[in-house]
Parts: sequence; C-alpha cells; structure tokens
Amino acid sequence: MCADIGELRAMLAAPGSSVRPVREISETVRFGDLVVDSVQHQVTWRGRALELTRLEHRLLAQLASPPVEVWPYERLFAAVWDSAYLGDSSILHSAVKRLRHKLRALDGGPIVETVRGIGYRLKSAVSPLG
Repeated sequence: MCADIGELRAMLAAPGSSVRPVREISETVRFGDLVVDSVQHQVTWRGRALELTRLEHRLLAQLASPPVEVWPYERLFAAVWDSAYLGDSSILHSAVKRLRHKLRALDGGPIVETVRGIGYRLKSAVSPLG
C-alpha cells in the first residue's frame, strides 16, 4: 500500500527497476518530412500544419525522437503522461488510435506501428511500387 502517488512513483522507479529512464526530447524533432516543434507546439508535414492535441503532440514527439525505436508501454506512458504505467493500457491505446487517424490523412505520412505485447514505434509509410 502507498500513501500517495509520489510514494508509488518512487517505488516504481527504485534502483534495479527494469524500466529505462525517459530521455528528454529536443525542441525540434524531425522524422523525414515530419517536423515536431515542442517550443512552438506545432507539427508540420511537408510544410503543412497538422492540428494535434497537447497529448497527441507529446506522443508523436516521443515516437519520433531519435533514435527511433520501439517504445514499450511503460516508457511511453511515463514520457507522455508523466506518471507510472499501472498495467491499464486503454488510455494509451485510445491516444494512439486518435493519432493514427490524423496521420492517415497525410499523403505518405508516418505510421504508428504496434509491436504486439511490447509497445509502439513510428515508421515511414511504404510507398507502393510502380
């Protein structure tokens, strides 16, 4: 039992924890033609503004930050929500679903890929051959 959320966070981030610390993202993150500017809170695709909520912006900034890799649920939750992941991934799945919907509207835009049982990663769209 924990008295408050601060105590719970301290326990979850205890030495020997398997969760790696969240890296700080830079002010501007580039992923191909996608530019995520965290200072101006703007996201552009090929120079065109993309309207995202604060949460979607933070989620995309984390996924696009180098090195682009698979983000386990725990680390992504800690980075975007600034709190410990307690096993319920529904809020994360919902946010990814909304972000995917907005990214699908971009011609050739990036894709949020699910790595089943682990987390998510950002991928470049595969252009059709021919």
